[in-house]
Amino acid sequence: MKELIINADDFGFTRGANEGIVRAHRDGILTSATLMATGPAFEDAVARAKANPKLGVGCHLVLTGGFAVAPREEIPTLAERDGRLPRSLAVLVWRVSSGMVRMSEIERELRAQIEKIRGAGIEPTHLDTHKHTHVHPRIMGALARVAREFGITRVRNPVENLRDSWRSTRGGEPGSSSQIPGAVAVRAVAPLFRAISRKYGLHSPDHFLGLAMTGRLGTAAMCRLIDTVPDGRTEIMVHPGVCDDELAATSSRLRMERQVELEGLLAPETKRAVAERGIQLISYRELD
Repeated sequence: MKELIINADDFGFTRGANEGIVRAHRDGILTSATLMATGPAFEDAVARAKANPKLGVGCHLVLTGGFAVAPREEIPTLAERDGRLPRSLAVLVWRVSSGMVRMSEIERELRAQIEKIRGAGIEPTHLDTHKHTHVHPRIMGALARVAREFGITRVRNPVENLRDSWRSTRGGEPGSSSQIPGAVAVRAVAPLFRAISRKYGLHSPDHFLGLAMTGRLGTAAMCRLIDTVPDGRTEIMVHPGVCDDELAATSSRLRMERQVELEGLLAPETKRAVAERGIQLISYRELD
């Protein structure tokens, strides 16, 4: 049996991203999204989530870029003086790996983000992280401890099968192969990720797809990715959005790419591919 979660990251990033996520859910094959407590369009995303109760909503925990939710005085080794989180993934990884950031402060910030989402009336279905920061073993340990505190038992495992990564990128979309090194790097820490998950009783889908094709999942690529879905439960990560003026003005590397992915999620060919392969669409709510 093939069951598929299609999860949109960055819910709350901009109103255009929010609009794309909701359209992909209502009119396409999207089943799940993860909400950024730090997102500028957080309140808009919460309102849209409540208006679409069938959409599974988890937490997209953010440790790099933007402003922290916890007060800066409570996380002085994590946040800068103005409350900003580390500006890049490389800076965060270096500071965490060198011991410059206290893990208790990582936990405090993760806790604050989950509390903000729960306080807005959203009960998270699962956890994942912006830029997959939880593949770092120290961050994964912090996330696992906080997840146990909140009784959250589902987490994304962003380890993509490298054969599937290659198959999904073989169509030649410009720039699509550039994410394969990231998929390789994530795979290197897979044993530690699984060990921490077992220790804290966290569950993930059996398979993960979409990392190598981040921002490139138009109709043809999405259909190819659906072709690779194996038996069991699989998550496909996507980033749909409407590239309005607000989204175009951001520093995100995914702008028009979000529009491309939205079109892929809405396309009749994509819906037909899911049906013809006997795939059942589920959200993280159905993940035991």
